[in-house]
Amino acid sequence: MTGHLTPNAEFPHAQSHLVQFHLAQFNVGTLRFPLDDPRAADFVALLEPVNALADAAPGFVWRLAEEGQPDATGMRPAGEDVIINYSVWESAEALWDFVYRSAHLETMRRRREWFQRHVDAHLVLWWIPAGHVPTVGEALERLALIRAQGPSPRAFTFASSYTAEEAAGSEPAGV
Repeated sequence: MTGHLTPNAEFPHAQSHLVQFHLAQFNVGTLRFPLDDPRAADFVALLEPVNALADAAPGFVWRLAEEGQPDATGMRPAGEDVIINYSVWESAEALWDFVYRSAHLETMRRRREWFQRHVDAHLVLWWIPAGHVPTVGEALERLALIRAQGPSPRAFTFASSYTAEEAAGSEPAGV
């Protein structure tokens, strides 16, 4: 998926004419059980309501879904037992509020039931031009960057965040 977001029926939250940058977030989770295993049933049951909550959250712009599917759980670009979550938000505050100040938090609290602990970074944030639809390749590159070099303006976490202006000044020419 490449291209640009435009404020329309498909991306009703996109306000690219008002905002210069949006925040992309990508995270991976290594499953303890296949999604069709009964031990993963509670997680699978939460996918639709949590995704609907995100879609309606203030500041939400976009989330990755496999073509013809309601989510990205069938996509496995990071490994056969690794599911991905990829979204774009108007600001770090909007993403933080969704993750930690909504019903999503209860799902986060239960993550050890369904996912293995990660030794490496499993979350990466970075700023993108408003309207840009980031690719899975970009996300995997940013995850590899934070794993190899630690947080920087090009790949960071909530605990080590950077502003969009700092990020814009750190991008190589042509990016």
